[in-house]
Amino acid sequence: MSSLQLVNANADIIRKAQALGVNINAAKGLQEVLKTNLGPKGTIKMLVGGAGQVKLTKDGAVLLHEMQIQHPTAAMIGRAATAQDDMVGDGTTTNVLFIGEIMRQAERYIGDGVHPRILVDGMELAKTQALAFLEEFKIAKEVNRELLIQVARTSLNTKIHPKLGNPLCEILVDAMSTIRKAPEAGKKEKEIDLHMIEIMHMQHKMSTESKLVKGLVLDHGGRYSDMPSSMENCFILCLNVSLEYEKTEVHSGFFWSNAEQREKLIASERAFTDEKVQKIIDLKRKVCEGNNKNFIIINQKGIDPPSLELLARDNIIGIRRAKKRNGERIPLACGGRQVNSVDDLDETDLGFAQHVYEQVLGEDKYTFVEGVTNPFSCTILIKGPNDYTIAQTKEAIRDGLRAIKNTIEDEAVVPGAGAFEIACAENLAEYAKKQVSGKTKLGVNCFADALLVVPRTLAQNSGFDAQDTLLKVQEAHLKDKKAYGVCTLTGEPLPAEVSNVWDNYIVKR
Repeated sequence: MSSLQLVNANADIIRKAQALGVNINAAKGLQEVLKTNLGPKGTIKMLVGGAGQVKLTKDGAVLLHEMQIQHPTAAMIGRAATAQDDMVGDGTTTNVLFIGEIMRQAERYIGDGVHPRILVDGMELAKTQALAFLEEFKIAKEVNRELLIQVARTSLNTKIHPKLGNPLCEILVDAMSTIRKAPEAGKKEKEIDLHMIEIMHMQHKMSTESKLVKGLVLDHGGRYSDMPSSMENCFILCLNVSLEYEKTEVHSGFFWSNAEQREKLIASERAFTDEKVQKIIDLKRKVCEGNNKNFIIINQKGIDPPSLELLARDNIIGIRRAKKRNGERIPLACGGRQVNSVDDLDETDLGFAQHVYEQVLGEDKYTFVEGVTNPFSCTILIKGPNDYTIAQTKEAIRDGLRAIKNTIEDEAVVPGAGAFEIACAENLAEYAKKQVSGKTKLGVNCFADALLVVPRTLAQNSGFDAQDTLLKVQEAHLKDKKAYGVCTLTGEPLPAEVSNVWDNYIVKR
């Protein structure tokens, strides 16, 4: 009887061999779930939540987040894969496939009596050698628009249909070049802040009509009917000032003895707010007099109806309750600065935009700010007929932006379509023959064989014979000593230099 059973006679005990088998099966089971997602020909999974909500996705990270994984080993693999996605933005499905295949290969050797510790030692050697080979295999390239489009296309077309993915590639690259600041002389380029690219969505028209707005799209509009809905050549004042009657923060009361005193009290309270509004109107008259310019206020706090009426009389658009993040992004896009007081307002506080207009969809209002002077912030506007199409597109865009950012930072790419895995497996086989002795060699071979799961699955998901396709590509690689991947259209070997399929170096590492 085991010590655990002495403590608790009713405990469920899994013996050592059984525990190993259960853990290996958990990894293989998770691999089988994600296997069909890999590559541009992978299938879409439909996830149905407890409340009946639908989510369609090919993204391994989304699947792992949404699935209720009970088994501790499978949950650990899932968390490791999603951690990689959080760090570098891709490689989730590949990670799970690779781990599952290592377990499958290891099971074969363990069944023949090889101790797991020996296999682990061999895998450690293989990992070190694979990383060294990756440094040789990566291709240092000049980061230009064409390369970034190719990288974005590789990322997007594995998650969404090419008819949508191909136009989005250019949108993402243009968005990245908009927010990317040129480094100062003698200084290193600043890290790209992806938060400067806002991803907005409108349930409207088709997903192929998504576009890049070199400016801002606010998900709120004006709240006063007499204000104009469109303006050209606009000064923009970004405020964080309350333009409405404020209740006192401490409990207080006012007493009066007649109606006249009450009216005076109300008038004095109103005059305080009107005075702030008047200062804004004075600034508008000063900067817009005699020059065909218009004036817009975007305020984070409230603007009450009497204040809106005063602004409307002077042909000023007033947008209230703007989100905090928009308050931060407006000066970045339009110039000027965010103002916390209406005292001492001057022209330097103002931003500028060529065109500001409002679009109404049902009960929702959207304000577009376009033609900005300083576009260090922009908006990708996603359109789609339903929620799950929009969600799928949004996830793909986030992955595409991370892929572009990684390429800019790495200044290098790795041939995709399984080319690295095939070349690395061949390199590890040579390494095991020449530099590794004893049973440790088995761990290296186990690692090398596991790498081949990626090209094999790509071929399988594309509808070709997995073994036949893999052998063709391996033979082509051995013959020419060049990087060859799997062509998902023909099943034939695809030279890396003509494929234009590039993976991120940091994702592979």
